[in-house]
Amino acid sequence: MRIAIYGRDFNDTVLPYVQEVFDHLAKHQIQLVLYSKFKTSLHGKIKLPSNTVIFHNHTELRDHADVLLSLGGDGTLLDTLSLIRNSNIPVIGINFGRLGFLASINKNEITAALTALIHGDYTLDTRSLLTLESDNGLFGEENFALNDITIHRRDNSAMMIIHASMNDEFINSYWADGLIIATPTGSTAYSLSCGGPIIYPDSENFVVTPIAPHNLNVRPVVLPDDNKLSFEVEARESKFLVSCDSRTVTVERSVKISIKKADFCINLIRLNNETYLNTLRNKLLWGIDTRNY
Repeated sequence: MRIAIYGRDFNDTVLPYVQEVFDHLAKHQIQLVLYSKFKTSLHGKIKLPSNTVIFHNHTELRDHADVLLSLGGDGTLLDTLSLIRNSNIPVIGINFGRLGFLASINKNEITAALTALIHGDYTLDTRSLLTLESDNGLFGEENFALNDITIHRRDNSAMMIIHASMNDEFINSYWADGLIIATPTGSTAYSLSCGGPIIYPDSENFVVTPIAPHNLNVRPVVLPDDNKLSFEVEARESKFLVSCDSRTVTVERSVKISIKKADFCINLIRLNNETYLNTLRNKLLWGIDTRNY
């Protein structure tokens, strides 16, 4: 079994947990494939197995890994999409961050989780993505998102008007600070904090959630994911921002944007003792009410 490992720079307090990951995988004679930039950040801090292989990009990962292990929070796991792309390599995350919807393994459960992974005690949770199209090729080959694609104003700019259509049929003109187009996976992220609904992962839809809308009767809308959405921006400022998950670019006001379901999916590894509803209860503290006990 070949396990690729991706991560960012860490606070030194989590280094013992990182070392635990490498030691446990080496103990089971797992071939480790380490992202080159992550290796650089660990230099002099972590002892690596002698047979560790280094990869530099998505092409090398495709040929050298059976599983990708993300060390960090949800943002770190989202970063791995640029490496996984359409390779079908499944990904699992150990949470060194805060909430951790996607990176669901607690750092105190590393040994048990890795043992289950090595023995194949898991299922694949297939998640849909969004892809962005524009007349100027925004984001190049990395124009996809697992959580959400967001159109929003710059920090110092005034409110925007975003004209939205579905399959060339007008939906609404949103007077707001921005607009979030989220997958079911992303429904528990930025969209949720802006009042959007929680959507079950295999619901085959996405949600359009306005950010601080000026009209109080504007609400999030859930749409089937086989539709194509189009957006045009009207604003005082000449530029606005577009984000694909954590990647953000500045865009000229004249640029037109289309969003649809991507033609590939991402496989998240879910250990057999986990369910989506269990994750919701744990992360959102559902049921924490003295009347339930």
